[in-house]
Amino acid sequence: MKKSPTDPLLQAALEARLHDPFGLLGLHRAGAHWELRVLLPRASRVELFTDRWESVPRVHAQGFFLWKGESPPPRPCRLRYEQDGRSVETWDAYQFSPVLSDHDLYLFNEGRLLQNYRMLGAHPMRHEGVQGVCFAVWAPNAERVSVVGDFNRWDGRQHPMRSRGSSGVWELFVPGLREGPLYKFEIRNRHHGGIMVKTDPFGFAFEMRPGTAARICGQSRHAWQDGAWMEGRARADWLHAPMNVYEVHLGSWKGSADGRFPNFRDIVRDLLPYVKDLGYTHLELLPVSEHPLDESWGYQTTGYFGVTSRYGTPDDFRHFVDQCHQAGVGVILDWVPGHFPRDDFALARFDGSALYEHEDPRLGEHQDWGTYIFNYGRSEVRGFLLGNAHYWLSEFHLDGLRVDAVASMLYLDYSRKAGEWLPNRYGGRENLDALTFLRDVNVMVHEQFPGALTVAEESTAWPMVSRPVYLGGLGFSMKWNMGWMNDTLRYFSHDPIYRRHHHSDLTFGQLYAYSENFVLPFSHDEVVHGKKSLLDKMPGDTWQRFANLRLLLCYQMTCPGKKLNFMGNEFGHGTEWQVKAGLDWGLLAIHWHQGVQRLSRDLNRLYRDRTALHDQDFESAGFFWLDCDDADQSVLSFVRQARDGSRLAVVLNLTPVPRLGYRLGLPSAGAWRERLNTDSTHYAGGDLGNGGLPLQSEPQPWKGQPCSISLTLPPLAGLILEPC
Repeated sequence: MKKSPTDPLLQAALEARLHDPFGLLGLHRAGAHWELRVLLPRASRVELFTDRWESVPRVHAQGFFLWKGESPPPRPCRLRYEQDGRSVETWDAYQFSPVLSDHDLYLFNEGRLLQNYRMLGAHPMRHEGVQGVCFAVWAPNAERVSVVGDFNRWDGRQHPMRSRGSSGVWELFVPGLREGPLYKFEIRNRHHGGIMVKTDPFGFAFEMRPGTAARICGQSRHAWQDGAWMEGRARADWLHAPMNVYEVHLGSWKGSADGRFPNFRDIVRDLLPYVKDLGYTHLELLPVSEHPLDESWGYQTTGYFGVTSRYGTPDDFRHFVDQCHQAGVGVILDWVPGHFPRDDFALARFDGSALYEHEDPRLGEHQDWGTYIFNYGRSEVRGFLLGNAHYWLSEFHLDGLRVDAVASMLYLDYSRKAGEWLPNRYGGRENLDALTFLRDVNVMVHEQFPGALTVAEESTAWPMVSRPVYLGGLGFSMKWNMGWMNDTLRYFSHDPIYRRHHHSDLTFGQLYAYSENFVLPFSHDEVVHGKKSLLDKMPGDTWQRFANLRLLLCYQMTCPGKKLNFMGNEFGHGTEWQVKAGLDWGLLAIHWHQGVQRLSRDLNRLYRDRTALHDQDFESAGFFWLDCDDADQSVLSFVRQARDGSRLAVVLNLTPVPRLGYRLGLPSAGAWRERLNTDSTHYAGGDLGNGGLPLQSEPQPWKGQPCSISLTLPPLAGLILEPC
């Protein structure tokens, strides 16, 4: 069979090695005539429309077709071919001009194209009068890149992509395609010839695991109804507002009898009324980006721009957020820019080289988690992550990002022994490139999304994590107070008889409580992997365990700082969280658990409604001790106060011994009443206390306060007192 004059190029195309497919395929002037060159390896017949349908001769047995004519056919060239027993009519892909602008490519390489997700990936569009999909991917070390999918039987010879030169980006407009088909990128490395089939780093939707292909996703059809919320958020004074977060893993909040995942729309229909009733201000979602392993809880992300198919489509997730906003509940998303898994279908060695990660394992491998660390010093990688943060906040109206594992990003020697890490250019252990990235993302979020928050899970004493970048800080809005959490849970795990020896575990935190904007978290990490549920951490018999848990929740809700609890904490879940099972809602038939839930509801509402409990969460003026030295009786007492002068007094009896006639100093004269008592029978307690009647202070100075009252302190209980 006769071959084309461009035999070397044709051979490269047939072997899927062709770097410049537009140099061979498509419409070309060849001396005095025109040629249309088409590569369709499985087509039995090809026709071209000129002023009529003309047969295009096959000139190579492997599916290379060549038409010659005196004058060019109408552009864009229409093709009709027979393949796999069906007739397909489309346009030739290799005559369309590039879609991506040189300016956007320049910004992408600089790491400054924040909406890079509108450029890379798969985008249905009309280009030069034809409907189709533009595919684009960054693979600078590739010899050849093809888009493959169920529309071309995953054949890398059929749709090789155009190289955009030194940008490292490859693109191809495939006419006739619309949303719905699955696709990947087939990449041949130019150095070692290895072939990788990779999912799209910018894919917006994916097939259900264990499949790993991205799905072409069209424009959103969701009509947002949360304008009032977004306007209010932009004006809100979040520093002084209540923030009480309910942390949720969507797939296991309720679970299902048949093991199927619930849809976002079904989840919000059940979850939102529950969250509203209990008085939470925000939901925090464990990652909903695409991930292959259920047991990773979403923290091993493979589709950074993809809403996981477990719970539905991107528009289903938009509906979820919109409904929350209309009900007055904010939504924060767990975000994982610190590491990514080694799965060979995803980011790992994406084009056959260490593209998103470091080549040197001393910089690029996370030993604890078996994952790769992003190369924050590479502009395109930094831009990938900045664009990803922009995507979630812009496309889904999210109210903030909780950034996972910040400590692992800050330190080059994180969880490494001597000799297993490389110092920075100054010889230090700080990851300077990660610092630049974190500051950049925080500045971007606060500038472009007014009222949106960034919250750091950072477990070390790194200074100024939640201070503005212009003051030398990292720029986060808030930081999880892991020290407070660890000290508190360690204290409560002790038998009360020994607590007098550990009193400082509860008082030490005030020495640094205002150095950052702290969130006080009892998160998912504290109720898994053998750590026990909050209830099971508590010592004693059943009565004492539930009393301790109620006391713990009271302590958390009255301490300075915003609040976070993982699902199940609010009713005393009996066992550790299991990702494959829903919470045990049947426990709410038991009065102990009912009592914890009622207390959670009342504490949440009190925190939200009483300015004294949230107005100065981040300021020392919002707190002072009444007595922090009563270690012998294991009693703590303090005042929370607002800028308007309103106050609440809190007394915690941390032993099972009732304290009768306990004298408490108070900052002002007058009557006080017991606003909340965690030992109330309403909360399944023993109902010892002060009867809810006004308690008149006496002009007897006590512990540095001008007045005092005599109280009955219930065992293992907290009292919140309010001026009448």
